[in-house]
Amino acid sequence: MFSTPAPVPTPEHHLSAIDELRALLGDRLSTSASVRERYGKDESFHDSMPPDAVATVASTEEVAEVVTICAKYKCPVIPYGTGTALEGHVAALHGGVCINMMEMNEIVQVNVEDLDCVVQPGVTRKQLNEHLRDTGLFFPIDPGADASIGGMVATRASGTNAVRYGTMRENVLSLTVVMADGRIIKTSRRARKSSAGYDLTRLFVGSEGTLGVITEITLRLYGIPECITSAIANFPDVESAVNTVILTIQSGIPVARMELVDEASMEAINNYSKLDMPVRTTLWLEFHGSESGAKENAESLQMIAGEFGGEDFSWTSNMEERNKLWQARHDAAYACKAMRPNGTIWATDVCVPISRLAECISQTQADIREADVIAPIVGHVGDGNFHLTLLVDHDDPEEVARANNIHERMVNRALAMEGTCTGEHGIGYGKLDFLVAEHGEAVSVMRMIKNSLDPDNIMNPGKILRA
Repeated sequence: MFSTPAPVPTPEHHLSAIDELRALLGDRLSTSASVRERYGKDESFHDSMPPDAVATVASTEEVAEVVTICAKYKCPVIPYGTGTALEGHVAALHGGVCINMMEMNEIVQVNVEDLDCVVQPGVTRKQLNEHLRDTGLFFPIDPGADASIGGMVATRASGTNAVRYGTMRENVLSLTVVMADGRIIKTSRRARKSSAGYDLTRLFVGSEGTLGVITEITLRLYGIPECITSAIANFPDVESAVNTVILTIQSGIPVARMELVDEASMEAINNYSKLDMPVRTTLWLEFHGSESGAKENAESLQMIAGEFGGEDFSWTSNMEERNKLWQARHDAAYACKAMRPNGTIWATDVCVPISRLAECISQTQADIREADVIAPIVGHVGDGNFHLTLLVDHDDPEEVARANNIHERMVNRALAMEGTCTGEHGIGYGKLDFLVAEHGEAVSVMRMIKNSLDPDNIMNPGKILRA
């Protein structure tokens, strides 16, 4: 899992494409080694695989011109948002041109009455919510990192609010996409539902840049709740915490966030974020609604938590305290990194039916103990998703092998439990083999779609499907 394909020399036809792109873009086309290195790396443990050039674009039409030139020379195209992906999504495995979408960061329109907005792909989720603040609306999908909306669409991102608001799959209404031959298509209109033809929007959500370049997104928005209450509760073990989650969901209590943090993560978070919470398996929770409704929901969950040994249950509606709590949760990866400054973060995830979640996490924790590896766990337990952060010394082959074994056992365990190899990180090129193990013959259908829409395999080749 730690191997990276060797870089290949720039082919002559790539150079021809770069010459034409330079004439089109001028100094917005860069072949600088430092720039290429930056745009060939995401936040994963995978090494940088630089593109041959980086093209910074400003409009859908300009993206179409870039793709048309690349298609002419069969030169690979790799879209780039903010580089926060975790499975090598932006690595230029076969060279080519990185299309930098960061300057396409305009919020095109906000339709307050219709609860939707139209944005360019370089808009980040924090930028969008800052813009929306005075409208009384917000966009709830929160993967933690300040990712670009385009990247979140491409990886079908979700995050801490998914238990109530769903993932990007449920919250994208329409897309504008530049196809592999340079054509510009719009996948849908702004209507909330349609029975008109194939659902192309859902096809491109999660396609990781392998079918086209997303240049405009129409998103669902939601009203900012009257009251937001955050809470924490400590448990004797993972099973008790997960049983609390299951009964809470079965009881119809509308929880917006349900996050599980294991003991190792709690210790790291305390040290990094200067908190003083018990180092125990902990649920972090949030309730959205009216003031009385949020309070009632928190009290109901407290009663359920007590049935399973939950202790030290406390909640707050104070915005400063809530923000401090959730910022600490979002900084969990950095907190884990601080546990071993000379180690490399290998963040991975799986998702299983909630009824199997405690079993999956407990068995993974047993593997971690046996392998003597530092690997804290956090999870979006409301939808069965959890994340493992392995801290590994790349210069120690034996340790790398142990980490690989933990990872493979965790993914295979999730698949055996009728789960998925990734709940939200995506496939990239880091989980290619697991995709085949999960979907079997269905992968051949995915390849048929890929070959039909991108017959020359120029769109982010080597991701999701082997090139």
